Amino acid sequence: MALDGIRMPDGCYADGTWELKMHVTDLHRDVSLRVTGEIHIGGIMLKLVEKLDVKKDWSDHALWWEKKKTWLLKTHWTLDKYGIQADARLLFTPQHKLLRLQLPNMKHMKVKVNFSDRVFKAVSDICKTFNIRHPEELSLLRKPRDPKKKKKKLEEAEEDDLELEGPLLTPGSGSIYSSPGLYSKTMTPTYDSRDGSPLSPTTAWFGDSPLSEGNPSILAVSQPISSPDILVKLYKPQSLLDKAKINQGWLDSSRSLMEQDVKENEVLLLRFKYHSFFDLNPKYDAIRVNQLYEQSKWAILLEEIECTEEEMMMFAALQYHINKLSIMSSDNHLNNSEKEVDEVDAALSDLEITLEGGKTSNSLGDITSIPELADYVKVFKPKKLTLKGYKQYWCTFKDITISCYKSKEEAHGTPALQMNLRGCEVTPDVNISGQKFNIKLLIPVADGMNEIWLRCDMEKQYAHWMAACRLASKGKTMADSSYNLEVQNILSFLKMQHMNPDPQFIEPITTDINPECLVSPRYLKKYKNKQPGSIRDLISARILEAHQNVAQMSLIEAKMRFIQAWQSLPEFGITHFLAKFQGGKREELIGITYNRLIRMDAGTGDAIKTWRFSNMKQWNVNWEIKMVTVEFADEPSLSFICAEVDCKVVHEFIGGYIFLSTRAKDQNESLDEEMFYKLTSGWV
Repeated sequence: MALDGIRMPDGCYADGTWELKMHVTDLHRDVSLRVTGEIHIGGIMLKLVEKLDVKKDWSDHALWWEKKKTWLLKTHWTLDKYGIQADARLLFTPQHKLLRLQLPNMKHMKVKVNFSDRVFKAVSDICKTFNIRHPEELSLLRKPRDPKKKKKKLEEAEEDDLELEGPLLTPGSGSIYSSPGLYSKTMTPTYDSRDGSPLSPTTAWFGDSPLSEGNPSILAVSQPISSPDILVKLYKPQSLLDKAKINQGWLDSSRSLMEQDVKENEVLLLRFKYHSFFDLNPKYDAIRVNQLYEQSKWAILLEEIECTEEEMMMFAALQYHINKLSIMSSDNHLNNSEKEVDEVDAALSDLEITLEGGKTSNSLGDITSIPELADYVKVFKPKKLTLKGYKQYWCTFKDITISCYKSKEEAHGTPALQMNLRGCEVTPDVNISGQKFNIKLLIPVADGMNEIWLRCDMEKQYAHWMAACRLASKGKTMADSSYNLEVQNILSFLKMQHMNPDPQFIEPITTDINPECLVSPRYLKKYKNKQPGSIRDLISARILEAHQNVAQMSLIEAKMRFIQAWQSLPEFGITHFLAKFQGGKREELIGITYNRLIRMDAGTGDAIKTWRFSNMKQWNVNWEIKMVTVEFADEPSLSFICAEVDCKVVHEFIGGYIFLSTRAKDQNESLDEEMFYKLTSGWV
């Protein structure tokens, strides 16, 4: 008998070989190969394909080690180097698999995604497929489970899948993705001939796929909510703790889908993860703008973010306007495309909504002096044990400091109250109909935050002081180029909430308004309890009143205004996580935004303390006890333990926002993936 056929007690053969067990997923077939530890992975796959003897393109297949949850992608590595022995079982499986993506507009799409790529790279490829610039702002989120539903069912009835075909099945492959000018600053914007809205280059890619049926692509078109039942079915977080639980579902950007137990055909949510939207330009971002609008719309309707009743009616009016224009652009073919392009260009030029506050003014003025504000403003300190309310002061706003004097004549003396606003929290408290224009300030001090309220008499005064407070909180003065635009944006936001236009211009109530699909359930319930008569008619009348403030806007301008109004809400951009702070006795919330960390009361959401990223020296993670420690330049370090969530998710949010803050318009638009991993992965 030949020695090579004798099997030893340990499972190896006398000639040093052993059997490697593999399962070929495509064929549902188990295969064994006689190997040694010195054979490299590429040689294993070659031998396997030869043994299968099936004519098929195997180029997308790779080996997956189930026990270790690892892709064996380094084909020059040997089995010994990977540590693979006779007890291992490997899968020979395609790297690209179908995934059901729920886009921000709540529509589902089947896309083939590389399950062996890191999630950051996979999302980047998906975004290239959909022509969404700046993919670093998006990521994948597991679908939240509604605790009220006892049994989880496949929600096939919610939305039909839209299956993409042709080149879209495999993001990242083929000549489509090396198209010159895809992310180039010199790319030429194109416009839809029917409504003048920017037309994404994506339309030209889709060929005969379902996405080409609408022009522009279905991804750039907002589709009205067809029934209030859809809102009822969707999960609505009832508290800040519910919101924190949703954020547990963000996937690790540094690991692949397979490593995180994502299965083929699983539903994942594609969402804007980081609320820092860089260079949002409607000329090139038709799909990105629409998906952002959709995400903000659903956040408001599902009560993921709080807003006042006046703001809700403004959002409803903008939705109604966008729905009308979207339907009109689908039904009417207009011929005056050149004129509309000019009109859209002009509107966007006026709008100037970008991350840093749009273009700078052409008139530089006196660049050696910093603008100041001086006016009578009412001031209130709630924490003071007094029955007195607001007290009027003569207030001056210089640099980033507000000084309060008992009268205008005493302005050259010592102020009765002085506030440095660097690092403070600025929250609006406005009621247009009640003529209430308040600014809530939470100013950092050694033992927490001092609460101060400012009350302005009129909109114009409020807009200037609010804009100055927002800039001062970031350490910027009114000399900053974004100040005047911030003032105009605030005035525009207030103007859209006015509810008493001339009645003769208000549209008659029609059946196409469908207010149940435009207003969140909380406000529907409020009207039902307090207002007599037809709820539909009452809310429809309020929406039509508010609609007069936005009726002249173009489709793209209305979407941009909606996004801007969403960004103006006090709770915008705060991602909540449950945490226990060092020295604290109970669990609280840590809120992470694009420029700061916020310690928050878990019950009320009130800010207890704020720390700015600009003052941060470094942050570290103790992976064993799930503790995140952040060190600052001139204040004590912050330490907290992540509760009910992997601290990697929190760490990635902090590092991700730091990464996004390094972006600049004069940079090459290619992403520095390695820098992202260094800032977010913790071990690369």
